Amino acid sequence: MADGPSSTATGGDSSNDSGGIWRGIRTLLFGDDHGDTLRHRLEDAIDEHEEDGGKAPAGDLAPIERQMLRNLLHFGERDAGDVGVPRADIVAVDEATSFADLVALFAEAGHSRLPVYREELDTIIGMVHIKDVFAILAAGAPHPPSIADLIRQPLYVPQSMGALDLLAQMRGSRTHLAIVLDEYSGTEGLITIEDLIEEIVGEIEDEHDDAPTALLVPIEGGGWEADARAELEDVAEIIDPRLAEVEEDIDTLGGLAFVLAGHVPAPGECLHHPSGWTLEVVEGDSRKVTRLRLHPPAPRTESEE
Repeated sequence: MADGPSSTATGGDSSNDSGGIWRGIRTLLFGDDHGDTLRHRLEDAIDEHEEDGGKAPAGDLAPIERQMLRNLLHFGERDAGDVGVPRADIVAVDEATSFADLVALFAEAGHSRLPVYREELDTIIGMVHIKDVFAILAAGAPHPPSIADLIRQPLYVPQSMGALDLLAQMRGSRTHLAIVLDEYSGTEGLITIEDLIEEIVGEIEDEHDDAPTALLVPIEGGGWEADARAELEDVAEIIDPRLAEVEEDIDTLGGLAFVLAGHVPAPGECLHHPSGWTLEVVEGDSRKVTRLRLHPPAPRTESEE
């Protein structure tokens, strides 16, 4: 009788072990049916903690720590095309620019690094660091005849590169600026190491940054003043979800205006969306739209209802 429980326990353990082995093999071959990854468990734990409300006990994660942890959990899902400065907002300098003009551009832009292009923005040949410019000014040395000797090499990365891989590569190469290339090797955007860090810790502003401005501002009559950089996700949430229902791979209101017009629309041009909204181009140039005014659909009459 004494052997019975021991035998049963041993048998139970063996069964559990074999079951665990089988589950491991099944997961290896067919994947985890439940998808219960460490990432999911951590995010579920954060959600449950926030749903409980109340004051967190001493030593627990503060709200800002929970938000940073949530950002970190999704950081690996982002790629170079999702982060940084889009092409339309790049401040760059032509390689033929004089040293004096380069100094003036640094003063105006407020950046520490500027990409250098040859003839067009799709041909970025390097970057200039402000400390190299300042070293000449501080020493009172003669201004160089060209900026060629100041040009450093940035990273060139495809827009599909994962944010984690990009961060590791920038740290490893000690290069703080990367040029993001599209599928045709044209310039898609640029990323600084600060952009990547901000994806985790949130926006980092200093005394040189302009005060943030709202991208979507309501006006009388149900309309909206909008920055062309406004994300369609935000437009859908704040204004009308129908405005984000597009088949093309676009992310911003400016992109939506281009798709509706079939070209870069000029200021004053009005674009009609299938939802009934009208997008009026308020500001822009030959390359891009910068501001729009959104006019709401006309109220439906009783006969139309």
